[in-house]
Amino acid sequence: MALPLKWWQRLLPRNAFSQTVVLIGSLLLINQLVSYWSVAVYFIKPSYEQINQLIARQINILFVDGVDVGREHLSMVDALNAKVRDDGMTIYNLKQAREAGLDNATYYSFLSDQMSVYLGGEAEVRFSQGDKLDVWIRPPQAPSIWIKVPLTGINESDLSPLTLYLLVIGALSVAGGWLFARNQNKPLKRLQKAAVTVSKGEFPAPLPLSGSTEIVEVTHAFNQMAKSMQQLEQDRALLMAGISHDLRTPLTRIRLACEMMVEDDHYLKDGIVNDIEDMDAIIKQFIAYVRHDQEVVREPFQLNQLIQEIHQQESHRLAQIEISLADCPEIPLHNVAIKRVLSNLVENAFRYGNGWVKISSFVDARYVGFSIEDNGPGIDERKVEELFQPFTQGDTARGSVGSGLGLAIVKRIIDRHHGKISLKNRPEGGLLVRVTLPKKQTDHAGNMQKNGR
Repeated sequence: MALPLKWWQRLLPRNAFSQTVVLIGSLLLINQLVSYWSVAVYFIKPSYEQINQLIARQINILFVDGVDVGREHLSMVDALNAKVRDDGMTIYNLKQAREAGLDNATYYSFLSDQMSVYLGGEAEVRFSQGDKLDVWIRPPQAPSIWIKVPLTGINESDLSPLTLYLLVIGALSVAGGWLFARNQNKPLKRLQKAAVTVSKGEFPAPLPLSGSTEIVEVTHAFNQMAKSMQQLEQDRALLMAGISHDLRTPLTRIRLACEMMVEDDHYLKDGIVNDIEDMDAIIKQFIAYVRHDQEVVREPFQLNQLIQEIHQQESHRLAQIEISLADCPEIPLHNVAIKRVLSNLVENAFRYGNGWVKISSFVDARYVGFSIEDNGPGIDERKVEELFQPFTQGDTARGSVGSGLGLAIVKRIIDRHHGKISLKNRPEGGLLVRVTLPKKQTDHAGNMQKNGR
């Protein structure tokens, strides 16, 4: 019995392809993050620290001899601008700095701490991005002013070679991982579909040997297994057909001998004839079970037409047989096989019921189906799955008649039509058998086949 999945397990991919892609993607993401962090810490950060140190030296030189604001009545800003040797460096008071874009600059704590060490007091460093990258420094020597230093040749809006490299490598790695996972899972998916086909009694052509060495070996073993199963199925069918054929000859002789019996043995004759008919019915079930109906192509057919035919055939012995038909479209089916299903189920309802049988058809968005009800004693619903096994008869409540192949034949036909069958007891008493058939059939590759209309 499978354990219930936890909430986080439901979020994880379940198939091998998705798991492989997620694994490769996660590893690549971790690799990209580590690579980016390594480059940022060991290459980019030292470069910015070096720039920060050079700017600090210029600022220290600016304040080394003090600021002369005496006779010329120069303000501190004008005096500092007069001492600037670099044409790119500009000194602003707070008002001028805000007008020049200080409020749009981004504060960097680690650069501010480093600048504070270089300048010997509390400093502040900001970066702003316009047409070019500007560095704003508030020096401890003059906390009321701001110094702007443009950095030429550096622009944050440009896609850096590092980012481009990481994006290209990441995209190529993900694409390669996806292609690898797809090629690995393609033969597995093909193998899974073929296994489902074999489980339904069909035998597809041998699968191509492609993929890794392990997958090639598994595929080769599967092809051998399918071939052996096909040969075994053919031998079994031949054996059953031979036995059934050989039994008919002595049964015919026994029937002929019964016809020649004297009138006084009439009671014995009737018993022998009934036994012969039962044996003949069992032989027909054997033949029907091994045939599989594989040779017939399913074509669009009206399900209600089959129900009406069964109703007409059974009306002579079932006085209380009812039908209720919905407006069903034509669907692809093997009409002879589905008619056999209807006939077997109606026969069971007649045999185990109390004289009343109802056949109904229904339709929904994806399925067309029918149900058969009787007013018998019902069944033990815990043993429903066992009833579909070959040579398994119904429970003691409904008696034990026949070879036990009736429901097995029905189940096999329904499975070959990719439908479903269910049995449950009616609240009013009796059994309800419900059969659903898809409006569209699937081929061996799992592709949908259109219906006729």
